[in-house]
Amino acid sequence: MALYNLSSYNKDAFTLLGIPGLEHYHVWISIPFCFIYLVAIVGNSILLYLIAVEHSLHAPMFFFLSTLAVTDLMLSTTCVPKTLTIFWLGPQKISFPGCLTQLFFLHYSFVLDSAILLAMAFDRYVAICSPLRYTTILTPRTVVKIVVGISFRSFCVFVPCVFLVNHLPFCRTHIIPHTYCEHIGVAQLACADISINIWYGFCVPIMTVIIDVILIAVSYILILCAVFQLPSRDACQKALGTCGSHVCVILMFYIPAFFSILAHRFGHNVPRTFHIVFANLYVIIPPALNPIVYGVKTKQIRDKVILLLFLKGSQ
Repeated sequence: MALYNLSSYNKDAFTLLGIPGLEHYHVWISIPFCFIYLVAIVGNSILLYLIAVEHSLHAPMFFFLSTLAVTDLMLSTTCVPKTLTIFWLGPQKISFPGCLTQLFFLHYSFVLDSAILLAMAFDRYVAICSPLRYTTILTPRTVVKIVVGISFRSFCVFVPCVFLVNHLPFCRTHIIPHTYCEHIGVAQLACADISINIWYGFCVPIMTVIIDVILIAVSYILILCAVFQLPSRDACQKALGTCGSHVCVILMFYIPAFFSILAHRFGHNVPRTFHIVFANLYVIIPPALNPIVYGVKTKQIRDKVILLLFLKGSQ
């Protein structure tokens, strides 16, 4: 009977409040949020379209980039539509299965984004350090295996958190002072010990991402060593230019991500309003900026975008 009662707690819906303390400004906050979300949708969609139709972009680097675009769309679409609904219509209910689904895809997208950036760093390492072996190392079959492998790794890293939350009894409040469901925020509502949730949810994903960061750093150290040994200055600048967009995306992804995670875990003096605003910016800003950065910094994509938007439009 006790087990039945505990399991029944999980079936109640949660209520998402939005950004506590800024309720009166929700409508105004929704304007830039909606605009940035539309930029993310349009930018990543154009990127995916160009990579799909242009044969010159059918290379490992752009295949990884298309995977990043799909993951960014997943990350932003998991959270932003519900957030905008809260901003426009007030606090919204979300079912327990819906909450679990949202928190899974939120954190899964984060870990997968990190793994894709690592795969892209490996791609640049092979292209610059072993250019003659590039096509033999990164064959289409190998690239597909890498994408499937990192997708499966990301799934395995976070799916235990879903089972941990699913078995928690929620016998107190079902009100979440946030715009979306995230693992620790939901677990803190349980009337049970959540030590396992806290340590697994913090240590395992963070260690996974830290390993990615270390391997990315090693890749770029080796790349820089190889670049500065090139005899031609033009070749050196071209090699650095091909990595510029990737470095920008890496910084945009990891700096706010680590700040948000560490502030949530250790920043007890950080105002909740600031943390929630920052957490919302994190799920919307990188997906919007990534296609812009690659469109500006990558010549192949920049030329195709100009051709698509301007030359075809004038015909």
